[in-house]
Amino acid sequence: MSGAPHLRVVRGNPDDVELAAVTAVVAGLAASEGPAEDKPRRSAWADKSRLLRRPLAHGPGAWRSSSLPG
Repeated sequence: MSGAPHLRVVRGNPDDVELAAVTAVVAGLAASEGPAEDKPRRSAWADKSRLLRRPLAHGPGAWRSSSLPG
C-alpha cells in the first residue's frame, strides 16, 4: 500500500467523528460494488420496460399518429 492518502479534505475542518463517518460511507460503497464481471447479466427478454408503451404525442395530428406503429 502506498503512502498517498485515499481521501483528502479540501475545505473545512472536520473532526474525527465526521472523518470516520465519511470514511465508513466511502468504504461501504466501494465494498458493495463488485466487479461488473461478477454480476449476472439480465436477459433482454426479462426486461420489463418492453411492456411499457411510449408516451402519446400531443398537438396537431396526435390522434392520427396514436394508431400508427412507432
